[in-house]
This record gives sequence, C-alpha cells and structure tokens, in this order.
Amino acid sequence: MKHLLFSLLAAALLTTPLLAQQAAPKPETDWAKLARYASANQQLAAPVAGKSRVVLLGNSITDAWPKTDSAFFADKSYEYIGRGISGQTSPQMLVRFRQDVLELRPAVVVILAGANDIAENTGPYNQHATLNNIISMAELARTNGVRVVLCSVLPAADFWWRKGLNPAPKIVALNEQIKAYARQQRLVYLDYHKAMADERQGLPVAYAADGVHPTLAGYQVMEPLLQKATAEALKQKLK
Repeated sequence: MKHLLFSLLAAALLTTPLLAQQAAPKPETDWAKLARYASANQQLAAPVAGKSRVVLLGNSITDAWPKTDSAFFADKSYEYIGRGISGQTSPQMLVRFRQDVLELRPAVVVILAGANDIAENTGPYNQHATLNNIISMAELARTNGVRVVLCSVLPAADFWWRKGLNPAPKIVALNEQIKAYARQQRLVYLDYHKAMADERQGLPVAYAADGVHPTLAGYQVMEPLLQKATAEALKQKLK
C-alpha cells in the first residue's frame, strides 16, 4: 500500500510541472511588431532622385491613413511611406525605429507617438518616459542625417477601449513638452491638436466617429498641415 501511494505521489510531482507548462501563456516573441513591415521594407526600392522620401511613424492613426485616403499617398510631391502600427506605444516605435525608418533612407521622418502611452497600452503612463522615447527617436534620426517633424498627439476626450483615464489634459501636457523640445532643438512641430480639438479638448464626430481615429474629413484637415511641415523640414540644414 505504501509503495502504491509513493508511486502515485511521484507520478503527480512529475506530471504537474508539465501540465503547468502546457497551460502557461506563450511569451510575446515580437513585442515591437518588427515583422509587420519586414517584407515591405525589403521590397522597397531606393529613394528616387528629386522626390523626397518621408516616413510617417506612428500608431493606428498613421496605420489607417493610406487606406482611408489613398489619393493623398499617391500624390507626386513627396514619397510618403506609412509605417504605423495599431495600438503601438512610444517604446515599441523606438525599438523598430532603425528597421522601419533609418534603413529606408528617408529625407524626413514624421513622428506621431504618445496617445497609446496615455491609454496605458503597454503599462502605466509616465510622461517623462514617453517624452524620452520621442527624444531618442529624434536624436537617432538627426544622427543619421534624417530631418525630423514632431507631431502633437491628436485630441481625445476619452479612449473607447479604456474608458475613464481622462486623457485630454494629459495629452495637452505631453504636447506642451514635445513642442518645447522641438523649439529648443529647432525641429518642426506639427500641431494637429490645435487644428482639430473641440471645446472638450476632444475630436468632434465629423473628424473621428469613435473620438480617436480620424475619418476622411479628419485626415483632410491633417494633410495640408503635414505637407507644410514636410516642406519646412526639408528647408532645414542638417547638422
């Protein structure tokens, strides 16, 4: 009897770790989503002489832009290349900055980051950490001969996927710091917020049906601002 009990106990001890291992969630193997644009980056031709390549780095707002207004991306003025990934935060963008920006050899990078940090998509929001990530991307770009446009975070009165965070004042505060850094470093600051915010410091329904992601009308407000900022950045001398 004792021998039987010992055998059963030993079997349980041997199988429990295996069962626990099988039940454990799989680790995130591509946290920054480097695979998203890996193939597209490899297939991208070299920049064409006389047409400035401009990479738009961002989150879902940047991600959806080429689909929502493909005509804008077909414009002959600049070679706009979208490198947005839905849901991304500034640390994830920083991880993929070399692959999805620098290796594409753009003349300009347009960085739109911070909304998903405030939404706490990858952890508690820390304004200083978010600003540092944006600064690091700007410094990487300038070190590698790429001109920089820093965008304000778009207005949002609430986030539909994580309600109750009261993002509006946090967005305003982060934008002030981005603007101050851009002024200090003589970088172009692209203020979408000022052009689009309503009385709640959010996005009106006409510009974003869900309060966060621009409609075609919203993108059409952003596009001339982007064109102007791009032209301004291209006039700047690289240090």
